[in-house]
Amino acid sequence: MDQVRALADTRRISLYLQIARLDHWIKNIFVLPGLASAAAFTPLSEPLWAGPAALLSTCLIASANYTINEFLDSSYDRHHPKKNRRPGALGLLDWRLVVLQYLFLAGIGISLALAINIPLLVVSLVFLGMGVLYNVPPLRTKDYPYLDVLSESFNNPIRFLFGWFAINSYLLPPSSILLAYWMGGAYLMAVKRYSEYRRIGDPDRAKLYRKSFAAYSEKSLLLSAFFYAICAAFFIGIFLIKYKSEFVIMVPLFAALFTWYLWIGFKPESAAQAPETLYQEHYFMLFAAIVFILSIALFYANIPLLALLTDTKLISIRNLK
Repeated sequence: MDQVRALADTRRISLYLQIARLDHWIKNIFVLPGLASAAAFTPLSEPLWAGPAALLSTCLIASANYTINEFLDSSYDRHHPKKNRRPGALGLLDWRLVVLQYLFLAGIGISLALAINIPLLVVSLVFLGMGVLYNVPPLRTKDYPYLDVLSESFNNPIRFLFGWFAINSYLLPPSSILLAYWMGGAYLMAVKRYSEYRRIGDPDRAKLYRKSFAAYSEKSLLLSAFFYAICAAFFIGIFLIKYKSEFVIMVPLFAALFTWYLWIGFKPESAAQAPETLYQEHYFMLFAAIVFILSIALFYANIPLLALLTDTKLISIRNLK
């Protein structure tokens, strides 16, 4: 009897660990550019342990958001060809334990942020609040077309700020880089929506799984992804002109990343549907790592010739003779 009870308790624990989606913590890699950018642009004002602690805080709050997402999406996930096997969709969750886990994860995450500095506390509360706005009725922004993408992708600049304030809590990052992060995240999310919609293959079933799909089509999702990509490129351009002309070298590489990710989204069982599985796209991940490392290097590079791109003076033809 004791062995049976122990097995039952172990299975219950595994169910609640599953809805915390620890495998999704890889998404919080978007904290790292915030750390790198702050280290390159600002003096260090926080202790060295603040970086890892901020990353852990991000992961714990993300898991709190995933916990309520899993429970509140239970009735919708039953209409998805893969998510219908999740614990919530199978009716295996006790709402009291869900609330307890949510409060525990959120409490630890916020406490870690508070231990670092006040700006990180504010960012952590906003991150938690976005999870509520996205998942909890009556607002539940995930049910509204385009707002679902924009509200979820807003977590990208939040993750950037986790990294930034772990280095310097006295200066704000450039608004252009935050907007580029937001629009870049919106592009990734729109491709994910497109891949999900295409995978389900039935508009009537798709809107049962996700209400926003009632107003979407494959064409509209692709067009929205194109729009977000252009916006991201525009804000990256502003950042280049104002702060670091050397980053112009990265533009073709960023374009290649965006294009490659869209190609992944076209696959039948696309990793774009579950970005936490992108590590299976080995060559894409290798290329992304190279782009990230080169970006860090360019923060410290100085290429005077590239200043011509930001110089407002016209070049005299006479001077070229």
